[in-house]
Amino acid sequence: MTTIDKSELLEAYEDVRNDTSPTIWMVCTYEGNNICLGGKGEDYDELKNHLGEDDRAFAFVRIIMGDELSKRAKFVLITWSGTNVGGIKRAKMSTDKTLVKNVIKSFAVEIMANDHEEVTLDVIKDTLAKVGGANYGTGVRD
Repeated sequence: MTTIDKSELLEAYEDVRNDTSPTIWMVCTYEGNNICLGGKGEDYDELKNHLGEDDRAFAFVRIIMGDELSKRAKFVLITWSGTNVGGIKRAKMSTDKTLVKNVIKSFAVEIMANDHEEVTLDVIKDTLAKVGGANYGTGVRD
């Protein structure tokens, strides 16, 4: 049975959600049958170090979206299952995700991925733009 370190994950989750914090991502990883905090950081590219071909992880990311008139934080939940993860472990993640979603409750979009090309910053921003509704700016961003 999978267990989760709720207090540690909740603290990291609140840190990512805090607009005054430089922390923009956190990742939940497996240690045996326990889901725990695998890392957090200020640079999106560093997150990919926690998303390897043999890894299973849940990442929560803050992305600043909008146009020159309005900037706002949007949040993404990434469910990562590397290409070398077996079918049983991959399937188990669907039930384990319920435990993670008891901590990570608020996000605009969920992405399930197993390739780094699926979680580039540009891909995530495009996905957020599609679910975000109308964009009224002039197209010029600062």
